[in-house]
Amino acid sequence: MSKIKDIVELKEIVKNLKKEGKKIVTCNGSFDIFHYAHASLLTEMKKHGDVLIVLLNSDSSIQKNKGPNRPIIPENQRAVVLAALESVDYVTIFNEETPLNFLKKIKPHIHAKGVTGNIKERVDEERKLIESWGGELKEVDSIVRHSSTAIIDKILKTYKDEKI
Repeated sequence: MSKIKDIVELKEIVKNLKKEGKKIVTCNGSFDIFHYAHASLLTEMKKHGDVLIVLLNSDSSIQKNKGPNRPIIPENQRAVVLAALESVDYVTIFNEETPLNFLKKIKPHIHAKGVTGNIKERVDEERKLIESWGGELKEVDSIVRHSSTAIIDKILKTYKDEKI
């Protein structure tokens, strides 16, 4: 059974999980060029509940947020990588710039955010929404600091004069 679901399927799954008393945790992000900090954060986020759902930015969503040259890895491939992780129970892809509409449909108990890289206004908006149904926004710290952008920059710098 695939862990990758559309929002209609996921909404029904979450409804049934809540009936079973399961604590639902969501997080969102691009997860472009997956790295150690991503894995570390997802593992920590899972510890806050029974089920971890990743709301994955679509390619068009990332382009709106990060520019036309991103993502490097297409959304379907990023979803498969996330779904392969033990800490991730479900993955769904959203097209908007923020996950607010999907959060409204899922209504998680906890929405987890990585401490670094967040835009304060977006975090505040997500916190207000989550708290509107009694949920909680948790900021989760990673042991390491990495970013896909920093990795891309390092690759470009390292190989700028070489033909690959």
